Parts: sequence; C-alpha cells; structure tokens
Amino acid sequence: MIRVHVICEGQTEEMFIKEILSGFFSSQGISLVPTLIGKPGHKGGNIKFDRLFIDVRERLLNDKTSYCTTFFDFYGLPESFPGKREALGCPTFQDKAERVSHIMLEKLREKLGDVPLRRFIPYIQMYEFEGLLFSAPDRLAQAIDKPNLKLKFQEIRNEFTTPEEINNNPQKAPSKRIEALFPEYDKPIHGSLAAIEIGLKTIRSECLIFDNWLKRLEKLANSI
Repeated sequence: MIRVHVICEGQTEEMFIKEILSGFFSSQGISLVPTLIGKPGHKGGNIKFDRLFIDVRERLLNDKTSYCTTFFDFYGLPESFPGKREALGCPTFQDKAERVSHIMLEKLREKLGDVPLRRFIPYIQMYEFEGLLFSAPDRLAQAIDKPNLKLKFQEIRNEFTTPEEINNNPQKAPSKRIEALFPEYDKPIHGSLAAIEIGLKTIRSECLIFDNWLKRLEKLANSI
C-alpha cells in the first residue's frame, strides 16, 4: 500500500478525504492519510508557509517511502504565501493555480532540496472546496435538505464555465454564496453530505484541475 500524506487546510477538506477519497484510492492500493496543517490539536486554517514547510519536512523525511500532497483553498491563502500575490495577476483561474503551485514547490525545494520533493505533489483548490459542490446544484440542494434552492444554485453555476471558476470577489466565494441562501450551512457536515450525494465521478467531470490532481495521485499506483 502506498501512503500519501494529505496536508489539509481545515476540517472540511480533512473530512472530504476521509469520507470520499480514501475508499476510492484504497481500492487502487493507495492509502490517503489526511492531517490538518500545523501542530496536533490545531483546527486548521491560518496557512503560513513556515507551518507548511515543517509539515512537509516531517512527512517526507520521517516516512521516506511515502508521498505528500496539499489540499488548500486558493481563497484561504494569505497574500504573504509564496505565489499568491503573483497568481492574483494571472488572467485565468488555471494560470492562478499553476502559478501558486509552482512557486510553493520552488520555495520548498530551496529548503529541502530536490530529492525529497520528488515525492511531493502540490495542489491548490480553485477557488475553495465549496466550488466542487456546484458540480451538481440539484444534488447540493437535496443533500442539505433545501430542494427549493435548486434553481438558485443552478443560476450561480450557469454564470461560470466550471465550478472551479466561481469566485469573482471575496464576498461571492462559493461558501459565501451558499451561506447567503442557507445561513445554517455547516462546512464539514453539509459539505461532506453534498459531496457524497453528488459523487466523485460527477465532480471530476466538472472540475478538471481537481481531476488532474487525482490523476497524478492515481499514477502512484504504478510504482507499487
């Protein structure tokens, strides 16, 4: 079994790994091990590069047969995070994702060297986890037991070519849009319920950056 440590931004991402991705990858001989960024007991968030460096170093150097990846929202990265400021000037959401991932990787390589980083796969969620839930607006509404919101969610989805593009300003990030219509939205609980209802196949077909990340992880099975 190949081990992949997944450093998560928060509890929502951690639960998504446990509830949705772990079983899928386990069947391929890949064990995903999600942990929140920072010290044990930390609730996630506050993504600082120094914290990331410590976590990546610990996982790659203390477990030399494993791989490591990240699951951070672009929206949640502070401007001081390597690549965030440069990415903001990129024209498309794809360019933004590539820019911040590349610079993050280079900064880690400066500190750790090239050899350990061969087992590191950077991933930044565009623009945040909740974007994935707009892959099927009707199932999102059903999962949170608010079928009357189906059309509202669909209207939001129709404004963009892909759910990964939803975020034209901080006040209209995917989670903010859901909360505006459903103030009781609980990110870890409702997010996981919606992802289960939507299904991984649908999410992958709608969200190509996310799908490419999973494809990179799937390729690790060839090294068994």
